[in-house]
Amino acid sequence: MNFRRGQSREEPEINLIPMIDVLLVIIIFLMLTTTYSRFAGLEINLPTADAQASAEKTVELNVAVTATGDVVVNKRAVSGTSVQAIAAALQALVPQGAKDPVVIINADAKATHQRVIDVMQAAQQAGLVHISFATQAAQR
Repeated sequence: MNFRRGQSREEPEINLIPMIDVLLVIIIFLMLTTTYSRFAGLEINLPTADAQASAEKTVELNVAVTATGDVVVNKRAVSGTSVQAIAAALQALVPQGAKDPVVIINADAKATHQRVIDVMQAAQQAGLVHISFATQAAQR
């Protein structure tokens, strides 16, 4: 029974604005409290070993390649620029009877790739098979 004949009934409405406000507050809260993990590189599990340290010290030949392409072996400049000249300089600095000498290449970041390959070829010609590259940690 409708005793109010001249008045129409109001339809109930759902007010969405308070619900949107609450959801935005929840989203902002989640954004501020969430921690993000950023991996700088590959995660590698290295194998372990219980071997004793070697009693004899390995012979290291430090080869520096400058940005201009000059080659320096153990703080002595190499006179020639050819692969044969670098190989001769490496052979001259290997002590007699040295067991497995290691060539450590310190190349400038602006050195040409070809120049580093020349040093690697010179080490191969000199009979030096163990080659390592020196790097430095990135500054953040």
